[in-house]
Amino acid sequence: MKIGLRITQPRVIIRTVVGLSFLLVVAVVIYSFIPRASASAHMNAVPPPVQPARAVAVASPGRVEGLSDIVSVGAAIDGVIQKIYVKEGQLVKQGEILAEIECNDLRTGLKVAEAEAESLTQARARLLHGSRIEERQSAAQKTAAAHAVVEQASSQLARMSTLYAAEEVSRQAYDEAQRDRDVAEAQFQQAKRNEELVNAGPLSEDVARADADVAAAQDRVKLAQDRLNKCVVRAPISGTVLRVHLREGESFALLAPHPLFSMADISGRRVRAEVDEIDVGRVYIGQKVVVSSDAYSRRSFTGTVARVASIMGRKSVRTGDPAQKDDRDVLEVTANLDPTANALPVGLRVTVQFIHADGNQ
Repeated sequence: MKIGLRITQPRVIIRTVVGLSFLLVVAVVIYSFIPRASASAHMNAVPPPVQPARAVAVASPGRVEGLSDIVSVGAAIDGVIQKIYVKEGQLVKQGEILAEIECNDLRTGLKVAEAEAESLTQARARLLHGSRIEERQSAAQKTAAAHAVVEQASSQLARMSTLYAAEEVSRQAYDEAQRDRDVAEAQFQQAKRNEELVNAGPLSEDVARADADVAAAQDRVKLAQDRLNKCVVRAPISGTVLRVHLREGESFALLAPHPLFSMADISGRRVRAEVDEIDVGRVYIGQKVVVSSDAYSRRSFTGTVARVASIMGRKSVRTGDPAQKDDRDVLEVTANLDPTANALPVGLRVTVQFIHADGNQ
């Protein structure tokens, strides 16, 4: 039994060594083949194009705006909203009516003021025109009648004077004729003065008073009209209605003002960036900018710096990054974007990259 075991063990060892040698040869062959195939595939592959890196001077957070600031539109008077004429997204022109406030009492007051002004205007016109034609004709007829009475009395007095001289009438009859003639003359003079008064023009002080009354009435009409105009809400600029905050039937109050509408000119886009105080020397008017956003990860938008503020301020654009330093002042920079950026919504937070003019870092 001991002899058999001694013969069997060398054979097992030999077989094991042969198997390991075979596996080693196969591994060497495979190892020598794989690098060549990889090298061949690498040589035949086309390298991807190299994108030129932008020479970014400063990168700052910003927010997309329209061509104008967002305008909060309110009313100039307290009241209940009676009618709204626009809707969100509608393009309006400057001065166009957006809404009306219920002001029935002011409308009634305007009508009363207009009626008073019309009455005083007509009274002034009558004063300047003078008496009516019928009044003038009546005065002239009374003067003519008085003149006829004077002539008759004068003739009677002349006849009585002749008879009295011939002592054919008494002194009493002569005196009665003299009295009748004097009375007729007085009545004639009174009729003449009355006719002159009827035909005379108005006094200067009466005209001045009438003018003052008409002017005051017209001022009251204008005041009532101005108050009523406050009930109409008009567009302060030409632009787009971004949001309608109140609805018909809701109240508007000046003590706690809440805007009726928000609107802006969004025919184009601009971006308002906030440059950190340590980087303000790297931005200038006319500098090229590139705007990007996580919402448009594969697109970027270009523009040009149009305005650089003259005073530092505090940050208003928050990125949400915990590492952001809020204790530093920033400089507000506004850049006009190319028309391709009109698809960006107003208020979108973006990253603004300011490009070097010479293209070098």
